[in-house]
Amino acid sequence: MKTFIHQQDHWPEFTWNSDDFVSLLSEARNQQGRLIGKMETLGFDLRNEAFLDTLTLDVIKSSEIEGEFLNPDQVRSSIARKLGIEIAGSIASDRNVEGVVEMMLDATQNCFEPLTADRLFDWHAALFPTGRSGMHKITVADWRKDTTGPMQVISGAMGKEKIHFQAPDSELLEKEMDQFLAWFNRNKTIDLVIKAAVAHLWFVTIHPFDDGNGRITRALTDMLLAQSDKSNQRFYSMSAQIRMERKQYYELLEKTQKGDLDITNWIIWFLSCLINALKSTDTVLTKVLFKAGFWQKHTNTALNDRQKKLLNKLMDGFDGKLTSSKWAKIAKCSKDSAIRDINDLIEKGILQKEAAGGRSTNYELKRIPVGNIE
Repeated sequence: MKTFIHQQDHWPEFTWNSDDFVSLLSEARNQQGRLIGKMETLGFDLRNEAFLDTLTLDVIKSSEIEGEFLNPDQVRSSIARKLGIEIAGSIASDRNVEGVVEMMLDATQNCFEPLTADRLFDWHAALFPTGRSGMHKITVADWRKDTTGPMQVISGAMGKEKIHFQAPDSELLEKEMDQFLAWFNRNKTIDLVIKAAVAHLWFVTIHPFDDGNGRITRALTDMLLAQSDKSNQRFYSMSAQIRMERKQYYELLEKTQKGDLDITNWIIWFLSCLINALKSTDTVLTKVLFKAGFWQKHTNTALNDRQKKLLNKLMDGFDGKLTSSKWAKIAKCSKDSAIRDINDLIEKGILQKEAAGGRSTNYELKRIPVGNIE
């Protein structure tokens, strides 16, 4: 019985009906063009800031999909260091953060370079520098071996497990990946956005590694979307959008992997997700433009290093509410110094007390207009 798509006689000869998504593809391409045009109107520093914010979001959300929550400051600092971008409050990053950042940067910065098995092995080794996934030893920088049985995606309690998917047997992986890599590098006739949709489904279905397949799949998706943008700078995050649409993503993925080789519905979902990702990038731009406008307005305002550090943190996306205690902890100063810093910023019209009351006083930035980003 042929339960899964990779068991079909003509696998991996995917088919689709372009008429069913031609308008979606046109909209996605139009949104890409508008975004690139919008970015070209920004200066070099603002583009770098938007790129840094987007790539940070991409790395964090791609890991969140797998249930791994990375420290945003570590991710941002790691990306900035590797790109040579100076940021305030840069901190050291853990090995797992460095690894996923290295993979994502290689995929996007070197998006026009060929994809090889060795390159994929390097990405996998970067994701698992200790040779383990959690407490379990895994095969690293090589295709999975299936020594404990077939690779399956399972849910449910023991004895009541539901098999959502079973990947191709490990002895087939070298042939499967040879086919995939040849297509990935040589097929120049397919639209690159559609190619990204097909590559995403194809790679995650092969599931060639013991672990990390999802993150590598999304890196490959970003790689092809970067090619389609003709730019190695990323200003929208598919991973963040997939995270938001996670339930629908897994439902459709399972349905497609248990279906035939007509993947029209998968491509329709992928294009819709991409369009939503492109539209949501205005949030990143609004933040970047606000930050630029803020520092332009306060070029001649006397601020100490602690104040500059905390203000940048607020504008980059502060976790929770800002209190004098949090200020003291982050700035590594006494609470008295934190209160003096905060009161000084209130007097200068930069901070204000939040309207909502509570047991402790919270502070927020006063907003300034940044103009129209359209």
